[in-house]
Amino acid sequence: MTAPRDTGVVGIRHRVRVEWIDTDAAGIYHNTAVVRFVEAAEAALMRERGLDGYFSSAPRVRYELDFESPLRFGQEATAVVEVVRIGTTSMTFAFELWGEPFDGRPRTRAAHGRFVTVHIDPHTGRSAPWPQPWLTALGVS
Repeated sequence: MTAPRDTGVVGIRHRVRVEWIDTDAAGIYHNTAVVRFVEAAEAALMRERGLDGYFSSAPRVRYELDFESPLRFGQEATAVVEVVRIGTTSMTFAFELWGEPFDGRPRTRAAHGRFVTVHIDPHTGRSAPWPQPWLTALGVS
């Protein structure tokens, strides 16, 4: 087994707005909205790095999430997603979701957590090492 590679900090800040579809009848965000906001940031990061084929071959195998404060309909939020570890076949991300100032409330961290994806070979359906061009695009030599 090879040692994990240090990525430095490869990440992105992605601004979103809490829409009505993201909330309950009281206008407070659903728990599932966090995953959607984080995945939007992850997609932006991979597009920025030119890794368009990432999503079709990197399913999530672990997800952990802690909720800290509500977000409300119309509020802007910032999803911060960082790659914190790249193994031979897996990649670990850390994230935070911040609610921006809204209706007299200060900027507050709404949620944080981690998730792990695994690279899957499209021909075998089994885990496989990350392609070297992907590692290079993510700043790993």
